[in-house]
Amino acid sequence: MKPWPIFILICSFLILFSELAFAHKESDSYLRFKVDGETIYGQWDIALRDLDYAIGLDSDNDGQITWGELRKKHQAISKYVLSRIQLSGNGSICQSGPVNQLVDHHTDGAYTVLNFSAVCPEVIRTFEINYSLLFDLDPLHRGLLQVDFNGKVQTGVLSPEQQTLSLDLKHSANWNEFLQFVKEGVWHIWIGYDHILFLLSLLLPAVLCWQSGRWQPQKSFRVTLWEVLKIVTAFTLAHSITLSLAVLGLVSLPSQWVESVIAASVLIAALHNLYPIIHTRLWIMTFIFGLVHGLGFASVLIDLGLPSKSLALALAGFNLGVEIGQVIIVSVFIPMAFLIRHSWSYQRLVLNFGSIAIALVALVWLVERSLDMNLGIGVS
Repeated sequence: MKPWPIFILICSFLILFSELAFAHKESDSYLRFKVDGETIYGQWDIALRDLDYAIGLDSDNDGQITWGELRKKHQAISKYVLSRIQLSGNGSICQSGPVNQLVDHHTDGAYTVLNFSAVCPEVIRTFEINYSLLFDLDPLHRGLLQVDFNGKVQTGVLSPEQQTLSLDLKHSANWNEFLQFVKEGVWHIWIGYDHILFLLSLLLPAVLCWQSGRWQPQKSFRVTLWEVLKIVTAFTLAHSITLSLAVLGLVSLPSQWVESVIAASVLIAALHNLYPIIHTRLWIMTFIFGLVHGLGFASVLIDLGLPSKSLALALAGFNLGVEIGQVIIVSVFIPMAFLIRHSWSYQRLVLNFGSIAIALVALVWLVERSLDMNLGIGVS
């Protein structure tokens, strides 16, 4: 057996573990615009934790941002954020007016809400936005955009790779919107480290079977694929159900509770590899925890506040993207793991070391989230 598959798997775990040591919650801002003639009315929601990271809001470093601290920074906030956005109509730059600042709470914490308007030289037919907020500090940051023109809403996602978006207001491109949310779904599963670790915890023993009190190599790749199919299908079905219910407003649970249970699910799945209790029908446990993971995925689309037509499009695209990202992870991991399942290195190093590493990371997450540590800064 050539050693390179083992080497690649072990290195992947080490790289992932080092990334997780510095991992933070993904960052999104929410931009809503209404176009009326030559005027653009805007609302921009930005997380206080992001602004604190960028320009410093917590002047006394006590972990809380008071209204007084935020009010003193109003001018600095306006100057910082408006320098990172440019609105245009029909190719001509629009001039922004005064900014009014409020505070609102999203599913993941407190946000500043900036209300402003911009006037363009002529009646707007083509809306264009250039966006660069936080990209120099956080390459994972995304700007989630929706533009309302005569009751018709178009959406988009701004990223370091796509800092400019142009929308034809009279001819919406639903297919392009759908593809953007597919891409965003793939991106969110790949940066959703807790979801990835939960999936990996389930996949690690998928090429093995529990016999005579120990893990034994699975004899058939066909049997392995069947076990993986049951696990992935259960996870997909479960998180698709709760993602849809949450986005449609039929289910709502506190974000801290959801994030804590997700961390606990990763911890339990990793420890189960070391001390297996459920030897068959692992898909049942996968389905139960997958329901909670779906609520975690939903926060992005919930906070965007899309109308019903755009919501259906965004939900379908985002969900498909999550599944594509998940399938890619499975397709890369399982064949490599099956090749080296007989080796001592896989069962001792990859399975045991990998599960211990995942359990340690999940334990840290569980403590942080349950005690509301490092999840963001609120206003008091």
